Amino acid sequence: MDDIGDAPTAPALRGASNIPEYAVSELSVAIKRTLEGAFGRIRVRGEITELKSYGSGHTYLSLKDEGGKIRAVIWKSAASRLGLRPENGVEVIATGKISAYGDRSEYQLIIDRLEYAGVGALLARIEMLKQRLAAEGLFDAGRKQPLPRLPALVGVITSASGAVLHDIQTTIARRFARPILLWAVPVQGEGAAERIADAIAGMDRLPAHGIPRPDVLIVARGGGSLEDLMAFNEEVVVRAAAACRLPLISAVGHETDTTLIDFASDRRAPTPTAAAELAVPSRAELTADLTQTAARLIGAVVRTTSANRARLDAAAVRLPDLSSMLGNARMRADDRGQRLLLALPHLVAAKRAGLQRVERHMPVPGTLIGAQRHRVELSSMRLLNGLRHVALAARGRAAGLMPRLSLAPVEAGIRAEHARLAVLAARLEGASYARVLARGFALVRHRKGGAVTSAAAIKPGARLVLSFADGEANATADRGASGQAELAL
Repeated sequence: MDDIGDAPTAPALRGASNIPEYAVSELSVAIKRTLEGAFGRIRVRGEITELKSYGSGHTYLSLKDEGGKIRAVIWKSAASRLGLRPENGVEVIATGKISAYGDRSEYQLIIDRLEYAGVGALLARIEMLKQRLAAEGLFDAGRKQPLPRLPALVGVITSASGAVLHDIQTTIARRFARPILLWAVPVQGEGAAERIADAIAGMDRLPAHGIPRPDVLIVARGGGSLEDLMAFNEEVVVRAAAACRLPLISAVGHETDTTLIDFASDRRAPTPTAAAELAVPSRAELTADLTQTAARLIGAVVRTTSANRARLDAAAVRLPDLSSMLGNARMRADDRGQRLLLALPHLVAAKRAGLQRVERHMPVPGTLIGAQRHRVELSSMRLLNGLRHVALAARGRAAGLMPRLSLAPVEAGIRAEHARLAVLAARLEGASYARVLARGFALVRHRKGGAVTSAAAIKPGARLVLSFADGEANATADRGASGQAELAL
């Protein structure tokens, strides 16, 4: 390293008068000039820490290793040319120049280029991002969507100039020709991750301006080193794949290559050709499956029809002769009808004979009332005789008591019983229809003995019996001019 200014020799330093004197700003400028002149552009390897970005666009950070730490700054003008996005904990190789910041007497590295410090650093960064996104649930199996059986339109996001697009087109045309909607993007380099994420989101937002929306989406690129595939390990791409509503197939690199988009996609294909095979079925296989299914269906229908026919034949054998059954049923119905016609007159005659027998045993109302009156008179006479005997017996027993007793109470009791008996007899006589007949009324009865209580019940020509107070007379009912029945004696 060059000396700072015109530094005195060692002997002169021991004398205070020979030590040069600097202002603080002069010393800062001298140190800055010495650092920039001695080192020029350098490459520094270390782990990013204390990363801070400001609204001005400048980024401040530190690089550290086991033995030290150096401050660094990325100016806004260099941010777009870095090559990667700085993150805390990532080991990088920073390219830039050493400079000093005089206001705080600090030196720092002004960075204009960043690259990962080997494959190990890249893998560590990828693993750290993978764990963080997995903790958010972006890789959960429940988020996976099924692929369509036969898509009408296949969306492809890849480079327009690579062999990947040709492989996908050839495979789809060979298996089952489907139209392809291409969204061309750069698949590596600066800004590739943002372009890929925008393409995924753009495909998901279709249809727009008449462009149809694909049924399945393929994100693909060919093989390459880990650095070449880093665009598909960026967080922005992984989040866009996880948020896509279209079924997404990732096909990045060769079969042994694995990127973070593979975990967020709905299906991972080892190669772009395999992705096209997953997206579109084989026409020959579909035709063979349909032919086999049709054959199975036809066989099942034939077997079912044969079995049903056999069951129908067996049932037909067990069925009786319907025409014979119908003829027998018709004959039975005729026989029953004839017997019914004969049975009704016999039934009516039997019922009439029964009624006549009952009528003969029924007493005539006048006779019944006379018998009841006779029984009442006999009871009255027996009661009077009994009372008389009782009175005579009581009189005999009380003969000795007569001087002291009076017969007035007993005679009063007898008179009271006679009076009560007379009232009962008057009531009985009043209830008798004979008294009614004596006042000029007549009792109308059928010849069979039933009483007639309504003129409407009398049919013309009916034979009737009229009971009067002094005897009975026969009569015949005729139809009068008024339509009512009239009697003719």
